[in-house]
Amino acid sequence: MSQNMPDVPGFNLDEYYMRQALKLAEQAYAEQEVPVGALVVHEGKVIGKGYNQRRMLCDPTAHAEILAITAAASSLGDWRIGGTTLYVTLEPCVMCSGAIVLARIDRIVYGASDPKAGAVESLYHLLADERLNHRPQVTGGVLAPECGAILRDFFREQRAMGKK
Repeated sequence: MSQNMPDVPGFNLDEYYMRQALKLAEQAYAEQEVPVGALVVHEGKVIGKGYNQRRMLCDPTAHAEILAITAAASSLGDWRIGGTTLYVTLEPCVMCSGAIVLARIDRIVYGASDPKAGAVESLYHLLADERLNHRPQVTGGVLAPECGAILRDFFREQRAMGKK
């Protein structure tokens, strides 16, 4: 799953990958899932992708991050996927943050903050907890307006249809 990187002055690699994660979020939206997309990058290649599929899979753990991490681990043939970066359109929750630590992901890049369930910087600072054996680097707010807009649009539509 290699990606060709544009060699353009001012090119922002984090935004490049976040735009790919947003496309995955759009796929979730089209399937009436909460629109969150994630991908794992290793040595310039996308090795895992995921978008929320809790409804489709009848699985409360089928978050975008979990599915992307699982695909990446399978791609590398190891549950430890160090040397990778996870891009996700929404700040990870407690469950996903735990998976990030367990998988030994080096860096997390997220788009929109999650004031209701964010476990990276909003509600908790789980990934910075010195008691844990692994603490990835965190970059938040990448394409936050776009990442937040798709979520707002989705939930506005859900409320209009009387769904929770």
